[in-house]
Amino acid sequence: MKGTVGELGEFGLIRELTSRLTTTPAVRIGPGDDAAVVSAPDRRVVASTDILLEGRHFRRDWSTAYDVGRKAAAQNLADIAAMGAVPTALLLGLVVPADLPVTWATELMDGLRDECQVAGAAVVGGDVVRGDTITVAITALGDLRNHDPVTRGGAQPGDVVAYTGWLGWSAAGHAVLSRGFRSPRAFVEAHRRPEPPYHAGPAAAGLGATAMADVSDGLIADLGHIAEASKVRIDIKSGAMDVPSQMNDIGQAVGVDPLQWVLSGGEDHAIVATFPPDVKLPARWKVIGEVLNPSALPHVTVDGAPWTSKGGWDHFGGEIES
Repeated sequence: MKGTVGELGEFGLIRELTSRLTTTPAVRIGPGDDAAVVSAPDRRVVASTDILLEGRHFRRDWSTAYDVGRKAAAQNLADIAAMGAVPTALLLGLVVPADLPVTWATELMDGLRDECQVAGAAVVGGDVVRGDTITVAITALGDLRNHDPVTRGGAQPGDVVAYTGWLGWSAAGHAVLSRGFRSPRAFVEAHRRPEPPYHAGPAAAGLGATAMADVSDGLIADLGHIAEASKVRIDIKSGAMDVPSQMNDIGQAVGVDPLQWVLSGGEDHAIVATFPPDVKLPARWKVIGEVLNPSALPHVTVDGAPWTSKGGWDHFGGEIES
């Protein structure tokens, strides 16, 4: 489609975007009315929201609109899964300049739709507004299916710490892109389009996970949230972490210890959880540490000692200490 969103107009743009959507059985009323209606068999709705701002969370010279859509949906739907819930629906708030090509907006919607399909959810509505900077605001909904939510506050001393998904891949891909390269492609794609293990959240709840989070700000930072909420200390074993050979190669090329990406890199949206020590975990879960009684040490330690590098991301303070 040619032309700009300004030429198409607000209602024309809405019609074009919603015409690309699919639905699921959970959607009783989709886009087109004053509000959507999504079934909630559990009678509790899990909700999360996030914002992507051009220039801060994505760059159009690094990522296509489709990539941005996939990423925007993934990071919100992963929050739903990390509560032990099944994603059901997504709402979009979109701010765009009038001279933005219509194709950029429609490709964004295609990315949102396709990532929702991976998670078993659907885009059910939203709003579009004219503004100077592209802003993608997402609200995701989910259903607990009669399970209790798994919060950050339930970890107990003696629990094991395990994760499933990818760690450090997005940060390594960001390092590659920052230096003007586009390969190794797998790491670049991991930054552009994270692949959260949506199924793992509800599965972990069924296995008896005591606390859980998705790794959005970095493993140490997100485990720090669990440790603080649970009033415990968490110790990670560096030897248990998976550092692929290609990540080592990238680290050598850019002068970074790849373990830093694995422990501190964000936006992979892996799922990390704590489990009672007698739980038999499926092969896709990798045990990387243990939950201990609180001490004078930081909330999260690596091999029993403070992690001296940066430990995550704070939107108002930049990188944060562990």
